Amino acid sequence: MTLYILRHGETELNRQNIVQGSGVDAELNETGRKQARAFFEAYGDINFELVVTSKLIRTHQTVAHFLEREIPWIQTPDINEISWGDHEGHPSTPERIAVYKRMIREWQSGNLHASLPSGETAHQLRERVARFIDWLKTRTEQHILIATHGRTMRCLITLLKNMGPADMEGVPHANTGLYVIHFRDGQFVFERENDISHLGATAL
Repeated sequence: MTLYILRHGETELNRQNIVQGSGVDAELNETGRKQARAFFEAYGDINFELVVTSKLIRTHQTVAHFLEREIPWIQTPDINEISWGDHEGHPSTPERIAVYKRMIREWQSGNLHASLPSGETAHQLRERVARFIDWLKTRTEQHILIATHGRTMRCLITLLKNMGPADMEGVPHANTGLYVIHFRDGQFVFERENDISHLGATAL
């Protein structure tokens, strides 16, 4: 099995540095739509047998060109973006950034039950992402396209690499950044990481 794990394209809230999370269902902006098209043009010749997305529309729109081919599609909340609680829908002000950084330090020190106010914890995120990985291992398709979100991707990649939650901050995730991962003999083997070569020299 080969997994193509893709972060969604840009939304206007991404551009404006406004917190989205799982509670803000923003659509792609023009740049995001161009990114989605560029990805399709680069990978449209792959015979994907299954498309998996979160429940949020920005992932649906990122793989819309593939869905037009009527490839089987599964939506799962297990790969929704993390809930950032009371921060969602608000700009990343210095005060909110400070609260966020304190939470990250808590995670890195081992307190996976820390969260932003009314938000999801690292423990909760890892639980549902681990459940998603267990489900993936049961699939029989050879090529699966997965569209998810930044923090969820960080969690997913660290789990696939058998790394700890403290390592999440080191996982890069550009809009439509792609991870290509082979599942062989019970092991996940990484071929590409956060690849944005499909966006060209300008990176849109």
